[in-house]
Amino acid sequence: MSIIMDYFIILWGILLITLMSIGGFFMFRKFLKRLPKEDGKSTLDWEEYYMELTRHMWESEEKKLLEELISPVPELFRDVARQKIASKIGEVALKKQQNKITRDVLIEGYIIATPKRDHKFLRKTLRKKHIDVTPYEALFKLSPETYRSGLKQRYSKNKS
Repeated sequence: MSIIMDYFIILWGILLITLMSIGGFFMFRKFLKRLPKEDGKSTLDWEEYYMELTRHMWESEEKKLLEELISPVPELFRDVARQKIASKIGEVALKKQQNKITRDVLIEGYIIATPKRDHKFLRKTLRKKHIDVTPYEALFKLSPETYRSGLKQRYSKNKS
């Protein structure tokens, strides 16, 4: 065998191992999301639950805004991002006992559902649409871990 063929086989092996590792990583993440939590439901089960409960609450204008907000997500991952974000928006709407998804609920849910690196795009998009972001500044400053604990405390106080 020639030395070129040897290098080709080595590079091909490295490429295959790399691609399989990347695929395995994403499959493992999906597997972790499917594992049941303390309440018996997985993260994906809760996402589907909130999507089904709030499907009728979405107006066409809010759907368009959501599509615009998730537009920077690569098309391959857009469906997953849409479900995650829309379910969090639905959860916020239900916790606030809303009858429909409003722009305020949509923005609040989007901030909670997305990492901080996406907030820059949200601010830019809202500025283009002439929407004031000052009511959401407190949410922008919180970290995702704080959202979860803060939401539970805030909404349990509202129900009292």
